[in-house]
Amino acid sequence: MKYIEALSLQEALEILAGDDEARCLAGGATLVAMMNADLIAPSTLISLRRIEELKGISAVDNYIRIGAMNTHSDVANAEQLLSGNAFVIRDAARQIAHPAIRNMGTIGGSICHADPASDFPGSLVAANAELEIIGTDGLRQIPVQDFFVDYLETSLQEGEVLTAILVPTTHSQAHGRHLKFSRTHGDYATVSVSLVLSMQSDVCNYARVAIGSVAPTPLHLDTVDNILTGSKLNDDVLDDAANLLQEACDPIDDVRGSAEYRRKIIPGLLKRAIAEALG
Repeated sequence: MKYIEALSLQEALEILAGDDEARCLAGGATLVAMMNADLIAPSTLISLRRIEELKGISAVDNYIRIGAMNTHSDVANAEQLLSGNAFVIRDAARQIAHPAIRNMGTIGGSICHADPASDFPGSLVAANAELEIIGTDGLRQIPVQDFFVDYLETSLQEGEVLTAILVPTTHSQAHGRHLKFSRTHGDYATVSVSLVLSMQSDVCNYARVAIGSVAPTPLHLDTVDNILTGSKLNDDVLDDAANLLQEACDPIDDVRGSAEYRRKIIPGLLKRAIAEALG
């Protein structure tokens, strides 16, 4: 196996174009573990750590741009930029595993792994983020919910690289929260709730909710957002929203909990996340 530290996106794309079995190495938290378990055997590892274009968090036009090579710690500590509707992403980053993992793992690597039990996917859907992707055919942007296709599967095409996450600042006064129920501190979620809410007086004028670890991809329903929007978020409204989410989810049975157990967690976790966001 060859190991190459690319110095530019162009160099990385050229290597990918010439080697179908090459893989990009971001933080390595997941990829190296999969290699150690003999689940994958890349012919070439292309390290992205020296590519400056993939780093940094900045305000660009009506977006906050998060470079794909920012570590979880970078995202968790970006207090000034990741506020309002973007706070849900920072909130998720703060809860990933433990400090050593947060200092090594990258947001781009986590997203491309597409584990529905991980923290970033649901938070990005709740923030209504878009993803910036580059390949030999040029640059494209897609809504994050179109990126996650199935369990551990994305719409990233062969030879493409995720370059950045773009978070709209339209709801900069909104409240965000990422809340997860897990067996132990630092574990993957049995169920997670990511949400963004905006209030005018005591009425919700914007809502976006995503549930993690209950389906192959983050569960988001426009009907749930519509039920919450225009309401005072009373118990009857929250019960209706939770019922819809329970009916739409498709959880699995595993060591973190049965499918039925996961369904039962949703109502209480949703109400608690909303209370904490508004509190």
